[in-house]
Amino acid sequence: MTRLTADVWVSAYLTRLRLADIPAFVTRKGDLTAGAVLVKLNTLDGQAAVYQRSFDLMTGERAWVVLSEGEERDVDAALTRQKGFDPDLWVIEVEDKSGRHLLDEPGLSD
Repeated sequence: MTRLTADVWVSAYLTRLRLADIPAFVTRKGDLTAGAVLVKLNTLDGQAAVYQRSFDLMTGERAWVVLSEGEERDVDAALTRQKGFDPDLWVIEVEDKSGRHLLDEPGLSD
C-alpha cells in the first residue's frame, strides 16, 4: 500500500480539523517525506496528551496511541525529549476544550 508523505498527511489532517472548527498549529515542521508525526491535544485546562502513530507487527494495523498525558508542562517535557531523539519529527498542537482530535476518524490512522 502506498503511504502519504508526512507533509501531505499533515496538510490533510489540518484541513479536517479546520472543517470541524478545531484550532491546530504546526509547532515543529519535520522531514517532508518520512518524518514521524506527534499530535499534542491541549484541552486548555492545564491538561494535555500527545499521540503517536503505532504499528502492530502482528496485525499490520496502524493506530494512534497515547505517548504522554497529564499536566501540560509534563507533556511538553516529553515532547522536548522526543524532539531530541528525532530531528525529522513533526509536532501538531490541537486546541479543543472537548478533547476532540479526530485521529480516530477513518483515513487518519492509515
